[in-house]
Amino acid sequence: MSTSHKSATRSPVQVAALVVGLVFLLVGVLGFIPGITTNYGDMQFASHHSEAMLLGIFQVSILHNIVHLLFGVAGVMLARSWSGARAYLIVGGIIYLVLWLYGLLINQESAANFVPLNTADNWLHLFLGVGMIALGVLLTRGRAAVTR
Repeated sequence: MSTSHKSATRSPVQVAALVVGLVFLLVGVLGFIPGITTNYGDMQFASHHSEAMLLGIFQVSILHNIVHLLFGVAGVMLARSWSGARAYLIVGGIIYLVLWLYGLLINQESAANFVPLNTADNWLHLFLGVGMIALGVLLTRGRAAVTR
């Protein structure tokens, strides 16, 4: 008796969304590890007063780390379909560009900086936004979603 089964191959956009999602999960977890996150004892839930720094560079808070974890879970879940992966990368990229603009416009020492964000975060958000949108567009250009 032979058993036939479908191949579980992922499209390039699904692989990209999965990798991005896994990176966000990793970053979210690392944000809670003392040593990898410096000034860990000074971490706040949500405030520009959080002095915790992921890798000694990126200002983080408990909220910031939770957002990374949730963004990672979304990426892993949405990577299961072509359309979900594309939407995750493009919409996620737009969200990061909005966050980049927000970081540029607010005073980093004000209560509006509740995430919190610093200059390194702002540059990273610009890179992530552009990169995610580019992946979502370039990896799906000229292709129709395949229903399996």
